Amino acid sequence: MTTAKKPRAVLHWIAVHTTAVAAALFFTLPFVFILLTSVMSDEQALSGELWPHQWQWSNYAEVFRTPGFLTWWRNSLLYAGLGTLLTVCSSVPVAYALAKFRFRGRRPALLLVIATMMLPPQVVVVPMYLVWAQQLHLSGSLWPLIVPLAFGDAYSIFLLRQFLLTIPTEYLEAAKVDGCGEVRTLLRIVVPMARPGIAAVALFQFFFCWNDYFGPQIYAAQNPGAWTLSYGLESFKSAHGVDWNLTMAATALVTAPVVAVFFFAQKAFVEGVTLTGVKG
Repeated sequence: MTTAKKPRAVLHWIAVHTTAVAAALFFTLPFVFILLTSVMSDEQALSGELWPHQWQWSNYAEVFRTPGFLTWWRNSLLYAGLGTLLTVCSSVPVAYALAKFRFRGRRPALLLVIATMMLPPQVVVVPMYLVWAQQLHLSGSLWPLIVPLAFGDAYSIFLLRQFLLTIPTEYLEAAKVDGCGEVRTLLRIVVPMARPGIAAVALFQFFFCWNDYFGPQIYAAQNPGAWTLSYGLESFKSAHGVDWNLTMAATALVTAPVVAVFFFAQKAFVEGVTLTGVKG
């Protein structure tokens, strides 16, 4: 490297790493603030101090002792876990058909899926609520949010379809030559090769269900036994008023599973999101 280019390379390195550190602090500091406030005393949480004098981990135990909190936790796990499983199981076959099958009407079907993605849920919330509440009598529960996921999700189907286009057709043809049917080819060949894409879709759906506030507010608001953490946290905040240490402790407990899942699955998540944009 010449003498003239060396200072320029050093400045470029400094600029890139400074920007990266600033971005990291921008996303990290709110979590640090939540954690520090969650272990403060009641009096210190109302002050302007940022570092706790005494770390009161008992705040988390008090949050768990709040009536209904464990029920909200169980409901969130049910909604996010079962919803993610149903979404993946129902979306993979549809995405496989749209990506690898050649049939009349395939393009209109894909356009219909894309059009469904553009339809805001608020547009259909009234007729859907009338169906679930008056016809099926399932209001006051999470089933109106879970059951539709068994019929596929437009965004998940589109994302998986884009990923499956990257799988060479030769693998599928070789499997069929060996006597595999379409279902066996899907389970034995396509699903193992599409694990990054499936992981990305599963994470997207898990995050959506775990953080969903609008759905539980519509269908489960009248039944506290069906509340999720995202909806119950608002009630917790109202009940504890200015006890910001307890509110932050509850917020940390609600956020922790999402952070943990993303931390352990970030490699598959990034790979799946990256490869879904290879082909159109």
